[in-house]
Amino acid sequence: MTAGDESPDDADAEAGDGSEGGDSPDRGPAERVAVTGTPGTGKTTATALLEGEYNVIHLNDRIKSDDDLWTERDDGRDTLVADLDAVREDLGDWSGILDSHLAHRFDADRVVVLRCHPETIESRLEARGESTETAAENAESEALDVILSEAVAEHGAGNVYEVDATDRDPEAVADAIRAAAEGEREPSAGTVDFIDYI
Repeated sequence: MTAGDESPDDADAEAGDGSEGGDSPDRGPAERVAVTGTPGTGKTTATALLEGEYNVIHLNDRIKSDDDLWTERDDGRDTLVADLDAVREDLGDWSGILDSHLAHRFDADRVVVLRCHPETIESRLEARGESTETAAENAESEALDVILSEAVAEHGAGNVYEVDATDRDPEAVADAIRAAAEGEREPSAGTVDFIDYI
């Protein structure tokens, strides 16, 4: 799996237990919260606002800064192919908030999946310098719920919190992440639908 802005469905990884969590709106604080989503949904911007409250791990930066956490460079996408086993070992018994489009591939108590309209993702990625092809590939993955589906398969719907970040400012997205982390909102997988983009 690559550590840059690429298709979110390129790697195999260990699955979680897939068990359903409780659906009570007050589950108490979680020790480990994965914040994931298609590249361009606003994960890093929102989680940066939580750095004073939580231990925030920006996983893509960590992978890029350690040659032992990636296996090769995908020159076509200008990204690194992450070694998920090495990353898992490096994370160890992590706690806090894990930010990455790969975050749902690791053990977590709760998974927040940021969603964003595919057209918005396309324009954001192109503005960041991504190729038209990469931006379109990510937009299509978002419309097809790729990361949401992976997160539910690996962690169970009762542990997944879907947040539509399309029309929310970063502070509101950070508030939604905080509410999930603190157990102040109910799990909400399957509430966002962008299939009209296809």
